[in-house]
Amino acid sequence: MKECPRCFWLAQHKVWKRPSGIFPTLPSGMDRILKIHFDKFMEQGKLPPELCENNDCVDMKIFDDKEKMKIWQSNFKGIQFTDKDGNLLRGAVDNILVKGKKLIVLDYKTRGYPLKEDTAQHSQNQLDTYNFLLRKNGYKTEDYAFLLFYIPREVMATGEVIFDTELVKMKVDVDSAENIWKKAMMLLNKNCPQETCEWCEGR
Repeated sequence: MKECPRCFWLAQHKVWKRPSGIFPTLPSGMDRILKIHFDKFMEQGKLPPELCENNDCVDMKIFDDKEKMKIWQSNFKGIQFTDKDGNLLRGAVDNILVKGKKLIVLDYKTRGYPLKEDTAQHSQNQLDTYNFLLRKNGYKTEDYAFLLFYIPREVMATGEVIFDTELVKMKVDVDSAENIWKKAMMLLNKNCPQETCEWCEGR
C-alpha cells in the first residue's frame, strides 16, 4: 500500500497482481529448522542459548500451546482478525514468548551481513501488526517484541556453517498498526487510485 496504492487496490480487488520475483528458499529453510530448534527447548521448558544468555529474556518461556502455534505459524491461517464488515487481516508469526500473563512476539531474521543502524526498523510495521492481531484476539502483549538475527560468520573445516546471533528488542506501537489497517480499508472502499507505478501502468 505504501509503495503503490494502485497496485494494492488492484491486488486486493483481485483485478491484477504485481509479478513477484524469485523467492529465496534459504530464509524459509532457516525458519523451518529454527522452529524445530525452538520446539526442542519448549518441550524442556527452557530457552535456547540465543535467548537465555540475554538479560532481556529473564523470567520468559516459549509459548507451549502446540496446536495454537501450529495455526499461528501457518502462512495459510496465522493469527486472524475480521472486522465488522468482514475484512480479514492475518499474519503468521515465527514464535511467541511468555512473561507472566503477557505474550511477546519473536521473529527470526536471516541476514548475510552485520546489522546496520536502521536494519531492525524495516520490521517495525510487521511487529506492530502481530501485536495488533494478538490483542484483537484477546491476548495481552508486552509493549515490545524481539527480532533474532542469524548472521553467517565462517565455514568450519567440516563444512558446518557457524552463525552469529543478535537479539534486538523493539518497542511496538499497536495504534500505528490499527491506523494502517484503517487507512487500507478507506483506500479499498474508494475508487481505484489513478496514479500508477512502473508495474501497474496500463492496468
